[in-house]
Amino acid sequence: MKNSVTIGKSDVTTGPLGLGTNKVGGHNLFDGLKDENGAAVVKAALNNGISLLDTAFMYGLGKSEEIIGDVIQDYDRSKIVIASKAAQDPNNELKPNNDPKFLKNSVDKALERLNTDYIDIFYIHFPDDHTPKAEAVNALVEEKKAGKIRAIGVSNFSPDQIKEANADGQVDIVEDNYSLVHRDAEEKVFAYLKENNISFVPYFPLASGLLTGKYKSADAKKFSQFSSDTFDKIIDSLAKVKAIADKHDATVAQTILAWYIANPNISVVIPGARVPEQVDSNAKALDVQLPSAEFDEINKLF
Repeated sequence: MKNSVTIGKSDVTTGPLGLGTNKVGGHNLFDGLKDENGAAVVKAALNNGISLLDTAFMYGLGKSEEIIGDVIQDYDRSKIVIASKAAQDPNNELKPNNDPKFLKNSVDKALERLNTDYIDIFYIHFPDDHTPKAEAVNALVEEKKAGKIRAIGVSNFSPDQIKEANADGQVDIVEDNYSLVHRDAEEKVFAYLKENNISFVPYFPLASGLLTGKYKSADAKKFSQFSSDTFDKIIDSLAKVKAIADKHDATVAQTILAWYIANPNISVVIPGARVPEQVDSNAKALDVQLPSAEFDEINKLF
């Protein structure tokens, strides 16, 4: 299992398990969030040796970054890897904006909210439909030269947009929707990323809770993106993952996370958490060592 990961062509290194923080201050995305729980979640991650914190302006319109900025003041900044993202324009109904001036301004504002003098990874969160992608990335190259960011990422970009963004070989990392039940990236982008030394981070790795094993066939209505046959097959596959998990004295979610950690195409996996106990549980995925036969079995099940 990989213990340390280098992000693309940058000098940013991190462990293979991070924390997704859309439930830290993301009041615009989730109901009933409490800021003190968000702060406790970030502390739990850092206390468990999880160094990568993945945030974005869009998580609470800056609130997530502010909570993280407060928490990290009590920790050694050099041991923390902060990833943030911007694109949604507060002055234009939160529509994506990749204009170089907007992106540079977004970096400065994120630095203020995070109360830090550099951001380890900065992503263009969503593509807009008019800015040339290489031009947008070049704005971040200038921010990198200025020491404000250390690695450049793009998120939610189509395969063609990733290639356009990486025209000058400056993209270090791609973040996109990927999980055992949503595997488009395998055919569409993994080969290109590998050839170009670009790291990959999946979001929604547990498919909005589906891959935790807590749902049954009767819950199909909650996951309308799957046909009832597909959903039943997923539930059946998860029962088989449970048998593997039991051998490791682990949960289904920890075993699925361990599968991503063992996957050579994935650099860092970033499950989210609403409460600190979820972080503590996710961190135990690092103790699950899947032999190649079990890795292959899980791969085939989905």
